[in-house]
Parts: sequence; structure tokens; C-alpha cells
Amino acid sequence: MAVKIRLTRMGKKKQPSYRVVVMDSRKPRDGAYIEQIGRYDPRQDPSLVEIDNDRALDWLNKGAQPTDRARKLLEISGAWTRFRVSKGDIHTVEARPEVAAAPEPIPAAAEPPETEAAAAAATELPAGEAAAEAEMAEAGTAEAGSAEAGPAEAGSPESGALESGALETENPEEATP
Repeated sequence: MAVKIRLTRMGKKKQPSYRVVVMDSRKPRDGAYIEQIGRYDPRQDPSLVEIDNDRALDWLNKGAQPTDRARKLLEISGAWTRFRVSKGDIHTVEARPEVAAAPEPIPAAAEPPETEAAAAAATELPAGEAAAEAEMAEAGTAEAGSAEAGPAEAGSPESGALESGALETENPEEATP
């Protein structure tokens, strides 16, 4: 007997609600079922999905095949993920229990590194990356120094003057087109 997990329609005309049931695949949609494992009401906002995950997992382990819509509802409830973990399709990493170990001794002679190469080794960066970071830091300080030098001259590109070459004047009659 081919067993399916699927939906049976309940409710009035144009007001559907569904039961999530386990039934023989040869039975009609609203026919007799083996077991009801949940319900689904799409008209509520948000949709109501109630599924007994333990019973669903039991039927999935016995070989029941869910329909597409039932599989989606099982994913929402979490039963489908539990089934795939138990089947071995999804690998989980469990935390190791902590063993009471002696703390590692702290080195007393921890001195700061003197060169860039030593700094790169201490921070576990390749030497090229450490040098690039040092250059970026130097460039950042150089830009900050030039910004503090003072206001830009009138007519220079930094002053915000028009790029067409016309300079602003106090008297609009003096400006030539």
C-alpha cells in the first residue's frame, strides 16, 4: 500500500481549510484517511500551520511520501528538516562537551613587535598585506594634513568654482558671456 501525506479539503464553498492527513494514495482527495497529523488554514493572516511533528516524523520514517504542498507545510513546521537529519541528508555539528583542562600559561615576556614584518607575523597577515595597510594609514594621515592646511584658493578646482572657466564676480554687469 502506497501511503501519502497530503491535504484534505474542509470548510464551506470559497472558504477552504485543510487537514494534513496520512492516507492511501489510491483513495479520493476527501476520502477516508489513516491518521490526521495536522491542519492548515490559508485564510488566516498569517496562515495557520499546526502539525504534530513527532507523528509526521514517524510516518516519514515508515516511508510515507508527502505531496508538494504537504512537504512545504512540513518544512514550515520543521518536521521535514528533522526527517532529513535523521536520514543523514543534512549533517549537523554538535558542540563538544568542554573538558576541564588546566589553563595555558601566559608568556611573561610578551613584547610588542618592533618591525612591520614582526607586526605582520603577530597579526597573522602576510607581509604584503601588512605593508599595504601601513601605506593606507600613511596616506590617510597625509590627506588629513592637507585638508587642515587652509581654505582653497578661489578658482582652484577644490573651491567649487565653475569648470567652464567663468569666475564669480561681485558685479553681475562685469561678467562677460
